[in-house]
Amino acid sequence: MSTTTIPPAGPQAPLSATQHYVESAQKRRSRLSIGALIVAVGLLLVYLAFSTSGEAHFALSNVFDEVQLPTISVPGLPVVVTTAVLCLLAGAGFLSGRLRNRMPALAGTVGGLAFLIGFLTWGAAGRDLPFPVSNQLAGTLSVATPLILGALAGILCERSGVVNVAIEGQFLAAAFSAAVVGSLTRSIPIALISAMLTGVVMSALLALFSIKYLVDQVVLGVVLNLLASGLTGFLFDQLVQPNSATLNRSPIMEPIRIPLLADIPFFGPIFFSQTILAYLAAVCVAVVWFLLFRTTWGLRVRAVGEHPKAADTVGINVYAIRWSAVLTAGLFAGLGGAFFTIGSTGAFVKDMTVGNGFIALAALIMGRWHPIWATVMALFFGFVTQMASQLQTLSTPVPSQFLLLLPYVATIVAVAGLIGRTRAPAADGTPYVK
Repeated sequence: MSTTTIPPAGPQAPLSATQHYVESAQKRRSRLSIGALIVAVGLLLVYLAFSTSGEAHFALSNVFDEVQLPTISVPGLPVVVTTAVLCLLAGAGFLSGRLRNRMPALAGTVGGLAFLIGFLTWGAAGRDLPFPVSNQLAGTLSVATPLILGALAGILCERSGVVNVAIEGQFLAAAFSAAVVGSLTRSIPIALISAMLTGVVMSALLALFSIKYLVDQVVLGVVLNLLASGLTGFLFDQLVQPNSATLNRSPIMEPIRIPLLADIPFFGPIFFSQTILAYLAAVCVAVVWFLLFRTTWGLRVRAVGEHPKAADTVGINVYAIRWSAVLTAGLFAGLGGAFFTIGSTGAFVKDMTVGNGFIALAALIMGRWHPIWATVMALFFGFVTQMASQLQTLSTPVPSQFLLLLPYVATIVAVAGLIGRTRAPAADGTPYVK
């Protein structure tokens, strides 16, 4: 615990008075962990600087864009060294405690951006091909789409007091449903509806056993994930794979270009030439924020997630609110699951969600159970995943297996609390017994 003497505030305070800032043990641990993490990535950049040579080229346009923007070239070594110094200074500021009351969020942002720029510069320096910035950002939005929808599903559940570890299983079941129904009907809207209904069914199982039968919610989530994996795998082997021509060849969503906006150089192809799911994800963020913070229903959801007994005493039906929140969450999880089949590949493969449900869970934890911040974290995970794919094409001297591990390493960093401690809703995971 540390103290800092600061000048007194207010005209009535004696001139000799002092005020002491007391840093709690939890905040101190958070500050030290963030500082250590930033210093560690700064030291990593120092190490990478020894293998940096030549210039790094960043292409702002695709080869097929009508308007070709210039390619930016920067000297590799000076940029990597500069970003390493920025990371070390930001980390040292956290460790020393000098940034405790002086915009620590800004310092953390500077450290994160410095590492990102330095790492990308190292990866692109001396390569024959430029790093495709527009592809990176467009791919980020695409990869982050199911993560955003899954995080929104988790937020609705956990804000009401129900832990949702079953996002992975909801994704997988909805992906299977969308693939089969889309293959049979050749209709993307019907496949989307089927995926959403499947997500609601999975959510109903979560609500039934967690709210009515008071089953441990973390264990229940794991069981539902295993159920989805086993059931879809069995149906795939016994039914879909022998009839793949009719049951596993669904239509794929095409990008929808918004007139005029899609023609804006650089920004147009990135933001305004996406699939309908990407646009729906953006709308869903606004919808969930509005529902939670601007409606009576949202106030009741937050109330039963924080103090269900107090909510019950003022006439709120805790069970009904939790049921409604969990079932509504299933709609968003179903949309996220549809991305893996009709939104990208057009076919189902066993366990094809490959942990994206858990990454969405990490995004909502890092986003502190808020739809806006969870979306930012989902975009971060999408950026890391897309970056790993882009660096592979540049023949970066890093094993491809390590690059593919980057999003999962970022997830471990998140759930380990290295980005600061977060407080879940007080009644999250606690069954309510009236």
